[in-house]
Amino acid sequence: MSTAINPEHIITQVKRLVESDKRSEIRLNANGGNSILLVCPPNLEYQFIVKLNELMGAEYSIIDLNELLISFVETNKSDLADMFDLLKGSVHQIFKSPEGETGPDLFSIILSKIEKSYNEDKIPVMIHSGALYGSGIDNIHLMESELVMKSKKPLIILYPATQDGDQLMFLNSRPASKYRCMIVN
Repeated sequence: MSTAINPEHIITQVKRLVESDKRSEIRLNANGGNSILLVCPPNLEYQFIVKLNELMGAEYSIIDLNELLISFVETNKSDLADMFDLLKGSVHQIFKSPEGETGPDLFSIILSKIEKSYNEDKIPVMIHSGALYGSGIDNIHLMESELVMKSKKPLIILYPATQDGDQLMFLNSRPASKYRCMIVN
């Protein structure tokens, strides 16, 4: 990534892509996926969020993962201590239930917000994706969900990361999956 990063320019580039007739380019560049990782340096995430809120009009729906995480914790606070104790070796299952199981989990809440955006004919834009760090919910789980894969509109994820050679590093600390998404930085 260059040192002269302009959030407004990059966000405008993403808007042109999703609002154009060339949406098939997203699927082509995303290995059949339907997501865009809008990569920003972690230290510029706030500036990108400000610009997203400024530039994304009524056809977009901003999904704040910090707010969803806080809401999830507040709603389940009476059960969380027991859940952490019960699931010591599998704490991530508190936030994302195992396949085939249902229950109140953060992953389901996120998917319902994405679905609500699609039902309102809006493009979902997720911010504060760092809130998912350590939860067991990876962007690939969202990008490969049937809901996102089959939608006519893409999912946009603001993604605080750095580039280390060919590897994208989420929050400058963990290798990121680039498989089912188009990278814009």
